[in-house]
Amino acid sequence: MVRFTKSKTMVFPREIIVGHKVTSEVAELCKRISKGNSILVVNDKITKKLSGDYICKILQKADYNVVDKIVTSPTINQVNDVIKYAKNNDIDLLLGVGGGSVIDITKLAAFDLSTPFISVPTSAAHDGIASPRASLKDKKGSVSKTAVSPFAILADTEIIHKAPYRMLASGCADVISNIPAVMDWELAHRLKGEEFSSHAAVLAKTAAELIIENADEIKTKTEESSWFAVKATIVSGVAMSVAGNTRPASGAEHMFSHMLDHLGPRIFLKGRKNKRSLHGEQCGIGAIMTMYLHGGDWQMIKNSLKKIGAPTTSEELHISKKKIVEALTKCHEIRPERYTILGETGLTEDAAKKAAKTTGVI
Repeated sequence: MVRFTKSKTMVFPREIIVGHKVTSEVAELCKRISKGNSILVVNDKITKKLSGDYICKILQKADYNVVDKIVTSPTINQVNDVIKYAKNNDIDLLLGVGGGSVIDITKLAAFDLSTPFISVPTSAAHDGIASPRASLKDKKGSVSKTAVSPFAILADTEIIHKAPYRMLASGCADVISNIPAVMDWELAHRLKGEEFSSHAAVLAKTAAELIIENADEIKTKTEESSWFAVKATIVSGVAMSVAGNTRPASGAEHMFSHMLDHLGPRIFLKGRKNKRSLHGEQCGIGAIMTMYLHGGDWQMIKNSLKKIGAPTTSEELHISKKKIVEALTKCHEIRPERYTILGETGLTEDAAKKAAKTTGVI
């Protein structure tokens, strides 16, 4: 008889607070999360004015020793700066106040420091709000890193609603792309024997369905639309915590997005300069094409993206047709150990063109 030795660790946010003006609850939340009195607020120049300064005032009134650190871009140097700053100030708790980049920097610093952190999103541009992974930029593009899930999430829909709607639509597109990502995961389980979590898969698909079913409400651009988007991105992040990896929310469509980043400067269409595409927008386009490759309902994916106002074509993404096809043919190189519908050798140029043309992406 073979002895059972399997074990697994799953780390989830201890508290999730979502709603109108919930920023006012930050001091009470910090008291429940950490017994320490020294807090570092990580933000960028924009989110500092939007929410960071207000949070610092609330914490100072609650007798916390508060310092803040401004970051600029998601690079390892910025992460190391935060780590050094936290050590110099004997920090007990970190707050990442901002979009995906700020939160990713904070979660990586918290991971290195073994210090709890609270995720305070000011936008819902992608599902990194609650996930245990972080994306950093290097010379070749985006790199995914192991980090830690937040101890808590404080998502104020009044503040998130003030962010450009494009960011919200991008986050929704990122979550919708969970559908082909889970299909990739199931395929790897069947063909390669990869470990599969049905619970994580259900959570990831539930998050996507929440966006799809409420697409008409989301497109109204009300604060309630932020409510749906934030809840979905959090559920998507929790799915990754259950799985212990990014499989529930990252398949070939994410490889496509990362390859667009790796290919270097965009070839912009005429008159489209300074219109860089967002991660979630790229994943949405990738989801349309990979859903087609799976033989799934790619029209449903495309229609849902259209409803919420996310790009569905290369022109709307502001990227040339040539770059779309190139990314689709090379994206299997991003994570060769991760089996997807692209197979181990990727698509031929003709197959990539067919997928892009049939779905109307190019």
